[in-house]
Amino acid sequence: MRLSTKARYAARAMTELAVRSGRDPVKLRDIAESQDISIKYLEQLMHPLRVSGYVKTLKGSRGGYTLNRPPEDISLYDIVHAVEGSLAPVDCVDDPGVCKRAAKCVTRNIWVNLHRVIVDELQKITLAELAAKQKAMK
Repeated sequence: MRLSTKARYAARAMTELAVRSGRDPVKLRDIAESQDISIKYLEQLMHPLRVSGYVKTLKGSRGGYTLNRPPEDISLYDIVHAVEGSLAPVDCVDDPGVCKRAAKCVTRNIWVNLHRVIVDELQKITLAELAAKQKAMK
């Protein structure tokens, strides 16, 4: 399984917002500059994060993006799932009905367990933890 740039860049953008939380809203160009991500790509990433309720936008000259929840309440899984959708390695994990062999497929159990491990690990990592590590690296 390989995560796309959407997941990696969304995690970086959200970490940047968490590092700057408690201050003025952050403009996309500032996130883009700090994280080496194009503004156009960031616009595409912020939409599902806003729809999912993790960020909010403020309009006007002092507008920008802010976290909509405390960074302790947002996991890396939340971020990745918002921009990627399901992390199931095969379709039958989410919907056994897509395969007539799902009930008697020995490998499906492996894919279900793999999916569970991935989700569990990503849920253990909060945005607050990522922000603290980012701050320590600067």
